[in-house]
Amino acid sequence: MIRAARPEDADALFGLVQQLGHAIDPQRSAFDATFGSYLAGEEPTVLLLLAEDEAGAVRGYALTTIVPLLATNGLSAQLQEIVVDGDARGHDFGTQLVRAVEAESVERGVHQLTVASRRAGGFYDRLGYAQNAEYMRRIFD
Repeated sequence: MIRAARPEDADALFGLVQQLGHAIDPQRSAFDATFGSYLAGEEPTVLLLLAEDEAGAVRGYALTTIVPLLATNGLSAQLQEIVVDGDARGHDFGTQLVRAVEAESVERGVHQLTVASRRAGGFYDRLGYAQNAEYMRRIFD
């Protein structure tokens, strides 16, 4: 099942964030502040969806930002983060999350949904995405 995040999801969600393997080490205090701002509605351009199994355990999440861009004639969404717990991969949670993000994007009038991915290109190929750019980043301290 895919659903919106709730306050009681914080520990499970932080555990998933730690599995992302990004260059920036997640700090719990920063996570708590950001997660709290999402739940309080302070970041209306952020969509945070969770996947849970039949027992109600959080198995994955997708975080998407939605903003109007000058070049897209309106709203554009970027799937910023998506992770499925290591022992839950291969059980369709990732596909369910992406499809839920797509449905919510359509509901909100988004014109394009983009994903930056080097490691999971085959996954997105199977879901109908086409490669069109190289992902570059710079980290500021």
